[in-house]
Amino acid sequence: MTHPLLPAVIDLVRQAGEAILPFWGGDLAVTEKDDASPVTAADLAAHKVLDAGLAALDGGIPVLSEEAANIPLAERAAWQRWWLVDPLDGTKEFISGSDEFTVNVALVEGGRVVFGVVGMPVTGRCYYGGAGMGAWCQDVDEEPFEVSVRVAPDEAFTVVASKRHSSPAQERLLAWLAERFGDLQLASIGSSLKFCLLAEGSADCYPRLAPTSQWDTAAAQGVLEGAGGEVLDLAGKPLAYEAREGFLNPSFLALPVAAEWRAELIQLARALD
Repeated sequence: MTHPLLPAVIDLVRQAGEAILPFWGGDLAVTEKDDASPVTAADLAAHKVLDAGLAALDGGIPVLSEEAANIPLAERAAWQRWWLVDPLDGTKEFISGSDEFTVNVALVEGGRVVFGVVGMPVTGRCYYGGAGMGAWCQDVDEEPFEVSVRVAPDEAFTVVASKRHSSPAQERLLAWLAERFGDLQLASIGSSLKFCLLAEGSADCYPRLAPTSQWDTAAAQGVLEGAGGEVLDLAGKPLAYEAREGFLNPSFLALPVAAEWRAELIQLARALD
């Protein structure tokens, strides 16, 4: 089962990636937003493509983009469904010349992700999926193939870690995982690709006890949920995207739904946070 809007969104994500690429690897003016995060002309070029394209696709679905998030809560609270967009996730990676940046688009309804699309502009790879519809990966000029989480590690237990963000609580959680599973393999990667590693069965867990924003996670959460995974807050509930004043997520755990160590991990993370 797929969603009727999904193919068009995949195409828009690819177009946004094409708008980004002329800026990658060249001289780039970087400005700072009010929250001290960087923004470039590439972010804005991708935002322009997505904002116009999504409006043309269905003008009745509003767009909440990282680059146009100054929308009053009173207005957003009335939305039943909306697009949650990060035109360029991993701007710091992009600025450094890494290819670990993505374009993220999610359709959200009632605070839950319906489906998400995560595109990699440099390679052209695209991940997409949603709860109840499965998850796929597609490379340029290739047929899509279905992806799914792994319930048990093939060899070493692999934990996805942020290249730039950690916390003392997260380090203690990693220490517990090492006690529980033996030597850990750490997969350090930028942007929403962390979730995609789990979705394709290349990693086992992604704990995040440090800040993220809603547009950082929603699209890739859709992919992971379609692949048999879940993203939980520390109360064990699915990470939700209801309208609220700020856009920061709580701490969360991304893992396979069927992981037998799920309850242990939630309990420990809750104690550490």
